[in-house]
Amino acid sequence: MGETRITAEPGQPLITIEREFAAPRDLVFRAYTDPELLVRWLGPRELTTTVDYYEVRDGGRWRYVQRDPQGNEYGFHGVFHGTPSPDRTVQTFEFEGAPGTVSLETLTMEERGGRTLVRTVVGYQSVEARDAVIAAGMEHGLRDSHERVAELLTGLRG
Repeated sequence: MGETRITAEPGQPLITIEREFAAPRDLVFRAYTDPELLVRWLGPRELTTTVDYYEVRDGGRWRYVQRDPQGNEYGFHGVFHGTPSPDRTVQTFEFEGAPGTVSLETLTMEERGGRTLVRTVVGYQSVEARDAVIAAGMEHGLRDSHERVAELLTGLRG
């Protein structure tokens, strides 16, 4: 696969994101849940990410901040629901620049012969909220993130 697929069906407050990575599922899960690895790939290339906290457990909170070259900061936070695993990780997601606009993300990882298909379904409060996220440029950040995690996984596989 090697390509990020983003699907936003008309009239549905959902986005489905899929990407296959050339790495085993356990390694992909580690890249998605280890804060030291997360900061190396999360977000567009032009931003740097720092993790304030990342409690990968049922009820665990997370928060990270991304900074642009001009020093502007963008905070994000949420809560894990259920015990995160490669089979299913559920979390809320809120951009602090738009308080009260919360999405629910369900991420699954399916191993396919040493490769891993990551599928994320994001539910928004309305179609308008979903469309605002798309209009704000989420596709750029998502595609950059996926390219960066693919590069990280290649390096980790050695």
